[in-house]
Amino acid sequence: MIPDYWQHASATLAQCDPVMAALVERFSGASLVSRGDPFVTLARSIVGQQISVKAADSVWLRLAAALPSIAPAQLLASDSQTLRACGLSARKVEYLGDLARHFSSGQIHLSRWSSMSDAEIIAELTAVRGIGVWTAEMFLIFNQLRPDVFPLDDIGLQKAVARHYLAGERPARGVLAAYGERWRPWRSVATWYLWRSLDPLPVEY
Repeated sequence: MIPDYWQHASATLAQCDPVMAALVERFSGASLVSRGDPFVTLARSIVGQQISVKAADSVWLRLAAALPSIAPAQLLASDSQTLRACGLSARKVEYLGDLARHFSSGQIHLSRWSSMSDAEIIAELTAVRGIGVWTAEMFLIFNQLRPDVFPLDDIGLQKAVARHYLAGERPARGVLAAYGERWRPWRSVATWYLWRSLDPLPVEY
């Protein structure tokens, strides 16, 4: 699913920022795309923590083969030995269990998200063990397609701003935040284009 705001946001960014104008032109025809349901997306982010993409894909495939489906009830019904045999560490098994409990108990309020702010959803997600602010921000951008998320701790964003705006000098947090202000209310879109400038292949999350 492509965000309905994408063309308008891209045009607005291009009008107010020459760097963005060049990136919008360079990557025309591509956009942010949402994939996967929320639980699966978050579970996969936990599986992939601190290991390579190749290793994460391998573990995920074994997990998908071991369970009838990647869903809260199925994870909660699985014993730790089964999950560990898929290649998960003991800590990641705990994290996935906590995520499944949050979803099954209703502590994750999917039905209310449309009326909740980014900060409220981040607070809800980071209450789950193993989900930090950066993971929650990536989830908001790539799964929920929230238009104005600005992940200040993201290394790729820092590198891109340094390259295009600061002659290669990595920005301090306050400087990066100030640059983000010029792109409101489309900071997710600006971030996506800046990521693309480092890696032309679209990020999937």
